[in-house]
Amino acid sequence: MSKAPVQLLLWDAIKPIAQALGLVRTAPKVRVVPTQPIAKPFGAAASARRASTAKSRPVPKRAARMERRYAEVTELMLRTYGVRVRKWRTSMSGVAWCVMYRDGSIARLIESPKPKGPMSMAVFLHEIGHHAIGFNVYSPRCLEEYHAWEFSIKAMKDHGLNITEQVEKRRRRSLEYAVGKACRRGIKQIPAELERYIPARYRSEYRPVASPPN
Repeated sequence: MSKAPVQLLLWDAIKPIAQALGLVRTAPKVRVVPTQPIAKPFGAAASARRASTAKSRPVPKRAARMERRYAEVTELMLRTYGVRVRKWRTSMSGVAWCVMYRDGSIARLIESPKPKGPMSMAVFLHEIGHHAIGFNVYSPRCLEEYHAWEFSIKAMKDHGLNITEQVEKRRRRSLEYAVGKACRRGIKQIPAELERYIPARYRSEYRPVASPPN
């Protein structure tokens, strides 16, 4: 029989006595508590959470009210002047035209940005204005542009819509471009209504004509 088993048996027998006399130190028991790390969202997960939070936020009452107002004015103008939107543009530009069919019917069409704010509404109403005042009623072409813009601004005022500084700037730049284009094409006279829109480089060449009497 080997000595190792005998030594282990003797130690097992005297270990309790040694512990009682304080001759043997016992290691304290350590309680291990498993923890679950909290993962912070990042990248696509974070973006998705922010987007979800944003969608859950209520739309301000004023914004919702103005959105309904723009929609109401848009529908009213299309119905009043019998105009059909061929395409809503993503840019702040537009065009208006008519198509006459063999049976004599006329389709009044426009492309413009969908009215969601002062600028898009101004451009939309400008294109409606071309149909409201009629094509080839005013000559030269830059004068027709002027009256289409007059229609747009008046309609916004009549319906209580905000006319911002950017809208006024857009009207001025549009008319300056129209008058400049007419000057480049050799127009003989500039109508009096458009005098203030003559580009600086053409002012020495053109003089406005007197406005016709009312």
